[in-house]
Amino acid sequence: MRLAITHETRYRYSPSVQIAQHVAHLQPANTPCQTVLSHWLQIEPEAEVRHHIDAFFNHRAYWALTKPHDGLMVRAHSELDTAVIESGTSSQSWESVREHFRYRGGRPGDVQSGFAFGSHHAPVHEAFLAYAQRSFTPGRPLMHAAQELTARMHRDFRYETASTDINTPALQALHDKRGVCQDFAHILLACLRSLGLPARYVSGYLLTQPPPGQARLVGSDASHAWASVYLPELASHACQGWLDLDPTNNRTGLASPGEDYVRLAVGRDFADVSPLRGVLQGGGSHTLAVAVTVTPLDA
Repeated sequence: MRLAITHETRYRYSPSVQIAQHVAHLQPANTPCQTVLSHWLQIEPEAEVRHHIDAFFNHRAYWALTKPHDGLMVRAHSELDTAVIESGTSSQSWESVREHFRYRGGRPGDVQSGFAFGSHHAPVHEAFLAYAQRSFTPGRPLMHAAQELTARMHRDFRYETASTDINTPALQALHDKRGVCQDFAHILLACLRSLGLPARYVSGYLLTQPPPGQARLVGSDASHAWASVYLPELASHACQGWLDLDPTNNRTGLASPGEDYVRLAVGRDFADVSPLRGVLQGGGSHTLAVAVTVTPLDA
């Protein structure tokens, strides 16, 4: 599937910002399930943008604005080909994966070990462990248990726009059984890590379908988030060991939940892959408007 994505962010400041530095994760990477055909980034006020690869192999852009400005516009546009990779399965039990990542002196570590620890937005806690254990029964294959946990979250939780924000703790969202995709990804991460399993946060986009008889609206889509769990048994598979899990839509798949998904960046949680963040000197209040458009080009 060929997709075009435009992600536009606009800030208005009052009073003006004097100096600012910004970091963005807005360029998709080439993965086993997607090939980036083109990408460009437009910024107003104009700035010199520098690019590099971060610790999680994401594309990161950064720039500085050294003159007073009362607004900021960042527009990222990407075109990609997406696909699903060959099927695969794993019978590896979740306990054996947990033991694989348990620290033992003198034994070589696994490069994915960092994803087994709690993080700010996805902490290890007994409440997450209790919720997850119903799916993770003794001896059960990790792949099957993770897929069932994803489906159970989809049944148990209610998607409710504006019911949470980035400062809402995952424990509160777990208790309330409501939130948005970001909350569900953090809860799933916390459940997996509380079991001692490595899991990572995935930011990206999902092609949505307009209601029957209605046209696709420009700017009406949104960023999406999901999680993935690591299966050492599949490290040499095309998925590189990662099983993607989207509890918002109850979709799972190796390396991607489907060809209608685009992966933007991966990290320990949202804090590692925020699409846009900055440090400002001056300013006061601000308004924010975000518009995302995902368009199929081969329809």
